[in-house]
Amino acid sequence: MSRGSAKPAAWLNRTVLGIGLASLFSDWSHEIATTLMPAFLATMGVAAAWLGLIEGISDGLSSFAKMASGFYTDRLRQRKPIAVAGYLVTAAGTAAFGLATSPWHVLLARAFAWFGRGVRTPVRKALLAGSVTKETYGRAFGFERMMDTLGAIVGPATAFFLLAALNQHYPTLFALTLVPGLAAVALIAFVVKEKDRTPVSHISFGESLRALPIRFREFLVAVGLFGAGDFAHTMLILFATEKLTPSLGAAKAVSIATGLYVVHNILYASFSMFAGWLADRFNKGRLLAAGYFVAALMALAIILLPTTVWTLTLVFIIGGIYVAVEETLEDSFCAELVTEEQHGMAFGTLATVNGVGDFVSSLVVGLLWSAAGIALAFGYSAVLFTIGGIMVFRLTATRAR
Repeated sequence: MSRGSAKPAAWLNRTVLGIGLASLFSDWSHEIATTLMPAFLATMGVAAAWLGLIEGISDGLSSFAKMASGFYTDRLRQRKPIAVAGYLVTAAGTAAFGLATSPWHVLLARAFAWFGRGVRTPVRKALLAGSVTKETYGRAFGFERMMDTLGAIVGPATAFFLLAALNQHYPTLFALTLVPGLAAVALIAFVVKEKDRTPVSHISFGESLRALPIRFREFLVAVGLFGAGDFAHTMLILFATEKLTPSLGAAKAVSIATGLYVVHNILYASFSMFAGWLADRFNKGRLLAAGYFVAALMALAIILLPTTVWTLTLVFIIGGIYVAVEETLEDSFCAELVTEEQHGMAFGTLATVNGVGDFVSSLVVGLLWSAAGIALAFGYSAVLFTIGGIMVFRLTATRAR
């Protein structure tokens, strides 16, 4: 077979498919819990500040796990066992939601699950990047994001139907998340194949950071500023629920908010593969900057548009599109900016910066929302989204220096 005839399908190999399916099943598992978490917390009488605290602390812990995992796994001959352990911890922590009787219990379960998620993330990305060529990074990462988001569609849809079928019996519903969660563990363990690699020579953590290219570090600053405004989209579920409850009642408002989150994730899945295709053909930095500007439009729509089911639908659609562009382009741009030997450290650092941003954004937006209202909370996000977009665009414009 000639090189030209093999090239088109070369990127969709066993490892890419296995990682994509694992992402689908794992996201299916924890998105059931994520979708129901605002309503579950509401049964305990807690508000937006608690949701922001849970999301922020969990994301913060996850971010440091990502950094440590990325640094450590570059020095291992086999990365895959770390990924298997991370998926297993995430599945167990997600199912543990069903044992919670107070918001503190939810916080502990979420933090445990997100610690496992943090450990596995840079390893999964390094395994994925190592299984394809540089020219197909966009499609490989876009495929993984698409599969991940298909899980994020099935998860809320499953929650939506089981919520009624189980008469809102949360412990049973959370226990069922183990089924797709453990399927993800099996896929990583038995389907994904890791290429032989030579471990990176041992150097200190500080030396590893300094070895990362200057343009990559500039990229991290832009990502960090954007991330400091990029609140968890469970906030959108809570926003829709609160705004629709006075006119529609609590039960119908929760159902509509859950349905809108499904729409959000359909757009996320649809655009992930398309964004990856674009990333392999056009300037990644400019595409990423465009995604950041779309995020700013979403935040402004929350503030400026009258709150109806239709305007909320628009907000959730825009949210799904920008997340698809952001996550696919950040990963593929990251893989391109560093050498393959630095992939673990680079993905770990990127994930940590994103995690710190998630911690700051979820906490700050939740507190601003509770203390000062919607306009200030989402206005804060819109400003940081815009600054991040400008910085990425400028970084791309000065590429030749």
